[in-house]
Amino acid sequence: MMNILVLCDDAYHPAHVVRAGLSLLAGYTFDFIEDATAWDAERLALYPAAIVAKSNNASSTNHTPWMTDPVQEAFRQYARQGHGLLFIHSGTAGYLDLPVIRGVIGGAFVKHPPRCPVTIEPKAGHFLTVGVERFTVEDEHYHMALDDPQANIFLTTHSEHGAQPGGWVRREGQGRVCVLTPGHTQGVWTHPAFQTLLRNALTWCLGKE
Repeated sequence: MMNILVLCDDAYHPAHVVRAGLSLLAGYTFDFIEDATAWDAERLALYPAAIVAKSNNASSTNHTPWMTDPVQEAFRQYARQGHGLLFIHSGTAGYLDLPVIRGVIGGAFVKHPPRCPVTIEPKAGHFLTVGVERFTVEDEHYHMALDDPQANIFLTTHSEHGAQPGGWVRREGQGRVCVLTPGHTQGVWTHPAFQTLLRNALTWCLGKE
């Protein structure tokens, strides 16, 4: 069983949504950090990959920013040393003005309209979309600033509010970084197509494809 560290729980995205989605993925065990004050770089280094599904709040009840300059640098070094990072939905939010972690992600969340039907369009033939067909869910349609011109986009999200990059991969040093912008509700996390995306993303982040 592959053991993955998960950072989740913030003011608008409760941990139980992430836990419910990840509980359906066989072949992995997940260690959760919901209060980011319990995070440290030495613990992070013990895992081959980490999932960040947390905006810049220490927890759902403690809205203190947790992504300090030393934390940003620790995540950058973690990736550069050959580990995998998967940023999901709120894991891209609250970092617009934090250049180091924004650089690792390859961009950042800018805004979203009210929840609405969002169609998730996989790029045909991409290694991250194997087994995934186009699907529509009720979600927050994240509008993103995508900074890295070399980012490999494998998902596009569409709604009445336009089209946005919905998923990309990039390299940070020796490490692998993957981004998935859908994921506000439990219905998205447990959707069969999103489950396949999660599995494909983790497989790639771990270098197991």
